[in-house]
Amino acid sequence: MYQLAKTELEKFGAEITTREIRQQPELWAEAFTYYQASLEQITSFLKTVKTSTTEKVRVIFTGAGTSQYVGDTIVPHLNQNGDTKKFIFQSIGTTDIVAAPEQYFFPEETTILVSFARSGNSPESVATVQLANQLIKNIYHLTITCAKEGALAKAAQGDERNLLLIMPERSNDAGFAMTGSYSCMTLTALLVFDEKNQLAEKTRYVQALIELSQDVLARVSDIQAIIDRDFNRIVYLGSGSLAGLTREAQLKVLELTAGKITTVFDSSMGFRHGPKSFVNEQTLIFDFISNNAYTRQYDIDMLEEANADQIAAGVIGIGQAGEMNYTGENFVLKASEVQLPDGYLALVDVVFAQTISLLSSIKVGNTPDTPSATGTVNRVVKGVIIHEY
Repeated sequence: MYQLAKTELEKFGAEITTREIRQQPELWAEAFTYYQASLEQITSFLKTVKTSTTEKVRVIFTGAGTSQYVGDTIVPHLNQNGDTKKFIFQSIGTTDIVAAPEQYFFPEETTILVSFARSGNSPESVATVQLANQLIKNIYHLTITCAKEGALAKAAQGDERNLLLIMPERSNDAGFAMTGSYSCMTLTALLVFDEKNQLAEKTRYVQALIELSQDVLARVSDIQAIIDRDFNRIVYLGSGSLAGLTREAQLKVLELTAGKITTVFDSSMGFRHGPKSFVNEQTLIFDFISNNAYTRQYDIDMLEEANADQIAAGVIGIGQAGEMNYTGENFVLKASEVQLPDGYLALVDVVFAQTISLLSSIKVGNTPDTPSATGTVNRVVKGVIIHEY
């Protein structure tokens, strides 16, 4: 797909989505350059928040749908690599907050609300910011969005308590599915709050994930061989940050195939506790293998168990090679001197998952750029009524 001409991709209704998946490594380089240029401003903002209270600060990562899954992906990494002496990291969807704000916003707790948004115009995202201002006495905002003209970006302008970080222009995906928007916002949030790893180490990580992702894109024929099998179900598994990624990975399949391929997601260990009942002979199981040596054992145990069951159409491990490896089928990422922490590895894995979704959409006769034939699901959500609180 990534080698086809524009006219060929247009015949499949896939030109926009294919282009937007393929361009992500370029966007990450842009996002990293922007982060470096904004570093002094970011550092000053975080210092201001930390010194505004003697207590720990709640950092709530929020968004709707894919934007929520940014937080789900990065929180485990930040719990290990962020400033946990001053910050408590949490991921809560705007859809949860708006429906029951008093269950998530606590007036006396200093909070940074980190809003992720592609367009910045989702009603829940705008309402969450307003509710935070209404309910929390000492509230700060970090707005990470892909649209400088969106409602969230406009609300942040001129507000000294709201740090606005605009993602690369091309990350404001024109296609139905969030791809570059998700990965750019994920990378930026990691860079902002990962205070354990210094700039030199972050540079190494970004260079490595760009190189590894470019290799994934070059191996689309290997991924196509998986898609050519007889299947109608997909399972995504992982641990820690990669468990957070599984929800985004399965959503892409669900969105781009308009539900013609059914999906589930879970942690590697959680899958045994009931969800494994989903597996039949037309199921593909993918497990994102952790680079943490201890955690990796549990991912591989699950893969070996599912493979030994001899039920699924495929049980496939995705990840970098390590000292311990799955003995079954693997999509092994390109050899690299850098073993990426799982938060950053998620960005490489999501390119694999997005490609699975793209090719699956074509397989079932869908058009990836406009997958919802009924029009009941939209690029920017419609029909939301925000009730006065």
